Formats: sequence, C-alpha cells, structure tokens
Amino acid sequence: MFCFKDPSHVNSAETAGVMFVNIGNRRGVSHLWKFDYDLVVIGGGSGGLACSKEAAQLGKKVAVLDYVDPSPKGTKWGLGGTCVNVGCIPKKLMHQSALLGTAVKDARKYGWNIPAPVSHDWPTMAEAVQNHVRSLNWGHRVQLQDKKVKYLNLRGSLVDEHTIRGTILTAGNIVLATGMRPKYPSNVPGAVEHGITSDDIFWLKESPGKTLVVGASCILLSASAPWLQFGCIGLDTTIMVRSIALRGFDQRLAASRGELLAGHCQVAEMSCHFCCRLALWDRLPQMAGLVTDYMDTYGTKFTWKCIPKKVEKLASGALQVTWEDLGRTAETKTLNLEKIGVALQKESGKVIVGDDESSSVPNVFAIGDIAEGRPELTPVAIKAGKLLARRLFSPSTELMNYDNSQQCIPVLIHLQQQVPTTVFTPLEYGCVGLPEEEAERRYGKDAIEVYHAFFKPLEFSVAERDSSQCYIKVVCLREGDQPIVGLHFTGPNAGEVTQGFALGFQCGATYRHLLDTVGIHPTCAEEVIKLNITKRSGLDATTMNRFFARLTAGYEAARIADTPTATLPFPIKTSS
Repeated sequence: MFCFKDPSHVNSAETAGVMFVNIGNRRGVSHLWKFDYDLVVIGGGSGGLACSKEAAQLGKKVAVLDYVDPSPKGTKWGLGGTCVNVGCIPKKLMHQSALLGTAVKDARKYGWNIPAPVSHDWPTMAEAVQNHVRSLNWGHRVQLQDKKVKYLNLRGSLVDEHTIRGTILTAGNIVLATGMRPKYPSNVPGAVEHGITSDDIFWLKESPGKTLVVGASCILLSASAPWLQFGCIGLDTTIMVRSIALRGFDQRLAASRGELLAGHCQVAEMSCHFCCRLALWDRLPQMAGLVTDYMDTYGTKFTWKCIPKKVEKLASGALQVTWEDLGRTAETKTLNLEKIGVALQKESGKVIVGDDESSSVPNVFAIGDIAEGRPELTPVAIKAGKLLARRLFSPSTELMNYDNSQQCIPVLIHLQQQVPTTVFTPLEYGCVGLPEEEAERRYGKDAIEVYHAFFKPLEFSVAERDSSQCYIKVVCLREGDQPIVGLHFTGPNAGEVTQGFALGFQCGATYRHLLDTVGIHPTCAEEVIKLNITKRSGLDATTMNRFFARLTAGYEAARIADTPTATLPFPIKTSS
C-alpha cells in the first residue's frame, strides 16, 4: 500500500482517480484516491518527454515540470533537455560543419573549382544551429499540448511521495528525469569565472578562438569536433588530459603496426619505405588512441598527465577560452529526495533504481542519466521512459533490456557496453559490446579471438587523405561459431555502420554470421564482414595485404582439407 505523509493532499475517492499500477510483479493494485495528476514528470529531457507523452497516449492526466538553471556564464535553453540543447543535436550539426570543411578541400581533387582560401564563419553556423535547436524546443511544447500534457516551466521538488512543490501538485506516480549538468572545478582558482563547459559552447555567438580544453571524455571530444577536424574551422586547440582519453572505451594497444610491417618487409623484401615508419607506428594504440592520434595528426595538440592549478586572464589575450570537462553530476540536490526516503548513490548523487526503474519509494521512479547504473544515452532514456509509462498504465510487463545479452554468451556483458554508441570525433568511433581488455578479463586471453583490419575508405583515395587510423576490430569467443562480444570501428560514418551491426549483435551474431553475410560494395561497412586476420596470427592487418592473406588462407585450407573438421573453426567446403 502507498503511504501518505500529508493527509491534506488526499481527497475522497469521488472521481475517476482510479490508478491501475503494474510495476514488475506488482499487478492490479488500485487506489481510489484523488490526485491532481496520474503522473508528474520532473525533467523535460528526452526520457521525461517520452514517458509523459506515452502516458498521455494511454489516456492519463500528465504534467511535466522543467526548469533550467543558468550556467555560471548565464547560458539557458528551452524544453528538450541536454540532447536537444547542449548535446547530441548541436554537437552533430557542428560536426557536420567540420565534415563539410573537409569535403570542400577534397572537392578540388574531384574536379570542383573552388577558390582558395575557404574560410569558416562561426556566427553564421552558430545562428543556424541555435535556430534549429529553438525550433525543436517549440516542437516539443506543441507535442505536449497536442497530447494534453500540462507543461510547467518550474523547478520541482518533492514534499512527499505524492506531492511536488513548485506549484503544489499531487500525483499518483512521480518520475524523476532531471538529467545531469557539468561539474565545475571550484578548487581551481579562476576556473569558474574564466572557464566554460558544454553548457555554453553551443550557444557562443562568436568564435571561441584559441582554446584550451581540459579533459578528454566522450562528451567533450565529440562536442569539440568542429575545431578539432583538419583545422577546418581554423581554431588553435590544445587538449589537457589528466590520465587517458575516452575512459570506458577500448584502450588496448596494438601489437605494433610498425612491427607487423617490418616483419612483412623481411619476408617479402618490400621497399624500406615501410621500415622508416617504424618509429611512427611502434606505439600505435587502438580505438580510443586512434581517435586522439587522428586529432594530433591534423593539428590538435595534447598535453598528457596534466591538471590545471590556476586559470587567469592575461592582458596578452594569448588564450581566449578555457573549456572545462571534468565530468557531470546528477541534478538531484534540489529535489528533496533523501527527506522522503529516496535512496541515492553517495558519490554520484544518482537515484538507486531496480530493474523496473523504481526507487526505494514505491511510486517514485527515475529514468535517464540520473538513474544509477544506466547508460547516459538519449535512446536509452527514451525507450526506458516509454516502457515505464506502459507498465504503469497498461497491462504491459516489459522491462527495459539494458544488457541486450545474447543467448549464446554464457556471461552477461555489462549493460553500458551492450548499448551501441558513437563518439562523433573528427574520426568517428562506433562500438557495441566489450572492449578487448574487458573481454580478456572476463573470459581469459586464450578464450577470445580478435579479428582486425586497417582499411582505406574509397572516398579517401582520390582525395589522397590519410587513412592510417581507419580500423576495425571484432572481439569473439573462440568456442563454436565464435559469438561476437565486441565490435569497434573507427572511420567515416561510424554511427551508421555500428547501428546496423548492433541489431545483429543483439540477436546473437557470430563470426560465422559475418562470413556468411553478403556485403554492399563499395562501402566501409563491408570491411567488417571481410575480416579474416586475427591478432593472434601476427599477420599484417592492413587492407593492401589482405589479398595475399586470402591466398595464403586458401592454400592452407587446401593443404588441410583432409584434416578432420573437428580440429577446424568451421567445416571447410571442398569441390566435389
């Protein structure tokens, strides 16, 4: 039974305020209490909006409270949350601006007569991006109105488990979806007054100029793409990294591409041109390292193992902007949650939730970034919000499948590594599943097989663009048909490539499935299904030598055709 700390908020059951609660295994609980709303959602981001609209679609009376505190620089925005205003949408649009700058340079090689120099106008880009974001803000308000969801531009906090202060509202169920905001290094003198964060960068009307970026997270490297790509926008950028870039993504070092090339040179007596690249490739990292290497190659400077001690503005104006990215913190401090019994994770401030998004208070739920242990991704919050509304207000029992675990994999992969994601850095990095080092930790080095290849996108050939960091890695278990436990891709359109393979990943894709798939030619995605070199073999994984590898593999298959198939990864088909 629900408890009520303040009986004054409970009226007689004279109305149709009958609530059908269906959360997990708690079914068919009805209460004839009258509330102002069946559901109140605090937070107007992707998850909160999805949950509120789904509940309204099911015929429930719903309200959404959303309020944005200005950043220390005074930046505010409208309805839609982080993704719409200071995340996915403006980030991808500015990323596209950088890609177009590269395309303009490439166009000359493809026959287009483009006068030089080509310059970028930040105010024009900023105005276009900001206008699009405002149109989305308005669109979300219209959608709420169309679905008869009450929108209140107010900061909400809880009086008790059924009552929200902002304007006093009562609700049968409350969903918390307030998201996260950037942390500020208050212990660094001058950092707050002279620095900006991702809350501000997309709303700058003028170019930030020479910029020091403190931090190297997924969010920051994605958001900083416009001035990290090929110098397309022409900004002088230095990234200060305390430890590693893209923490949580694949960090495994390659065996050394230089060593592989050197070995090939000794065998095939190829030109020593490759040997002179040994120093360059001797410490070649994979995935996260390839992304930062690409940036470094095209002008972004990195300072490693550094942290800022003081930030001050000099008269010389040598540095225009300091952009700080020291992580994000959950927006739960003003919600009064602990006083009503909602358990929070001590370090992060996030709400501790069960599989059904429920908090420690039965009718209070949390979705999206403020829910402890959930991937901080827009599509995850949207789907979780919709499913929660259906469980609350319909007979549905479907839970959010956070781990998307494959039936053929004996050990479940951590939920944050099962959800596909892409980092929209200058060289895009898409992945789904486990990093190589995590797969080794879970299953043991001898139990996994890693197929990999460096490849050159066709588009890069005419433009004579460097493809040194275009790389694919598929991590498999060695048993049976080799279930895939991780897929990593750095190259053009990584998000589009990864999305398709993520579906197969969820359905239990194996390496054998890759071999049996017909590719679309010529595409970057087809390079994934052509993988045939293992890291264990020590063979050169560059595309230019794959033809010779296939000849070798074919010869080896013919040589062992009489060997019992039980000793081979797959049965070998021979002509009759």
